[in-house]
Amino acid sequence: MDGGEGRVVTPYEGTGHGEWDDTAEIPAPLVLHRTTISPAWVDYNGHLSESCYLLVFGDNSDAFFRYLGIGEQYRADGHSLYTVETHMHNLREITEGEPIRLSIRVLDHDAKRVHIFHEMYHETSGTLLAMAEQMLVHVDMEQGESCEMPPYLRRRLSAIQRAHGILPRPEVIGRPMGIRRR
Repeated sequence: MDGGEGRVVTPYEGTGHGEWDDTAEIPAPLVLHRTTISPAWVDYNGHLSESCYLLVFGDNSDAFFRYLGIGEQYRADGHSLYTVETHMHNLREITEGEPIRLSIRVLDHDAKRVHIFHEMYHETSGTLLAMAEQMLVHVDMEQGESCEMPPYLRRRLSAIQRAHGILPRPEVIGRPMGIRRR
């Protein structure tokens, strides 16, 4: 988690990215990240801390970026995807040492944005533990503002979105938060 430089490091940092194959079948959803609950992620209640749910979803996003073709060189060239909004739904507790797997799907995208959905499952039981909906924006890091993705990334996102279009839309997508009054 800490790269020794006082910053958070994902498990995929320094691994580059895979080569995209236009002919390869795209799984629906993508399952790119598996891990075990670290002792450092467990809070005083004895289960995964709320901030660490987001940490694990972030690692899942990083695995997705590398699947898409975004690695260190892409960032060194001055571009990245930043998370601008997250809605999390914590459904079940999970404790230290338990295995998890995460799935991710592309719900939508345009020239600058990507709408994704994560699901976290207990690896052994298959129990759904948490979900996160996120909006990402493509940025020019030098200018500090959003910019259009290159055409090859948009083509890849379109292919992934088409493959994921067969999945039922999760009911929690776009749901506002609030206390319902009668």
